[in-house]
Amino acid sequence: MNYQDTTRNGITASTLKVPGASLYYETRGSGPVLLIIAGGPQDAGVFADVARHLADRYTVVAYDPRGNSRSTFDGQAEAQSLDVHGDDAARLIEALGVGPAYVFGTSGGAQIGLNLAARHPQRVRVLVAHEPPSMMMLDDPSQAVAGMRDLHDTYRSHGVEAAMQKFFSDNGLSEGPDHDEAGQEDTEQPAAPQFASTPEEVETFARVSGNFEYWLAHGIMPLSLYRPDVEALRGAPVVVGIGEDSVGQPIDDMGKALADKLGTKRVAFPGDHMGFAPYPDRFAETLHSALSGAGAKA
Repeated sequence: MNYQDTTRNGITASTLKVPGASLYYETRGSGPVLLIIAGGPQDAGVFADVARHLADRYTVVAYDPRGNSRSTFDGQAEAQSLDVHGDDAARLIEALGVGPAYVFGTSGGAQIGLNLAARHPQRVRVLVAHEPPSMMMLDDPSQAVAGMRDLHDTYRSHGVEAAMQKFFSDNGLSEGPDHDEAGQEDTEQPAAPQFASTPEEVETFARVSGNFEYWLAHGIMPLSLYRPDVEALRGAPVVVGIGEDSVGQPIDDMGKALADKLGTKRVAFPGDHMGFAPYPDRFAETLHSALSGAGAKA
């Protein structure tokens, strides 16, 4: 069942009831549907600027994955499952009643998009998977897996802040709000975001900060160890996006390995793992070009 909540500034906020949870999503713009899937502990709010740049060409639908921010469980928090996430995305597209949708997923959201495209291909028109942490696609993933397990162990033994600092360091990312899959480093007293000049940005920063522990406890390992179904995806309209500033980082190798196994093209996006935050206009144009090009071939 779909519950329409509020419409403000051209954005409609809604909730979709799915098995075991309720999904919060925001809709704006007009045209073919573009579903945006957030990564890690992120939510729909981190894509507000990109969505504004795309709303003249797409009906942009961004949602909080279950367990994050406003997408709540019916009961206790549960460990993340890529199949459950993929089913959530498929149900959301179905509820919109628009047929197959363009889909953009970033980081862990790209892994969800890959699951969606493999298991519900009729729901996906084109998928752009931006910097998926597909370490299981590497010829030898042992080092990457060991590093992720070490990060998880750091969280369990030393807490959220220590794990976030390790994540930034291991992946060559800058600390700061929404500047990587994790986003910020301190869940108790987050520093003021450098670019959070509006109430909406401050609110998003606070929400995402509150998701770190759930992501570290229940999400980071399932999202990282997920092995995309290459056979189901080969030949599908999938584009792998890699940040221009991510070259030489582990996430670059993972994206290349996935693209090679799928036999699909790679597209360079502005910035690094969180390039949509500092470069929303350029990021939106690159995404539109990637969707248009793949759609023409689909």
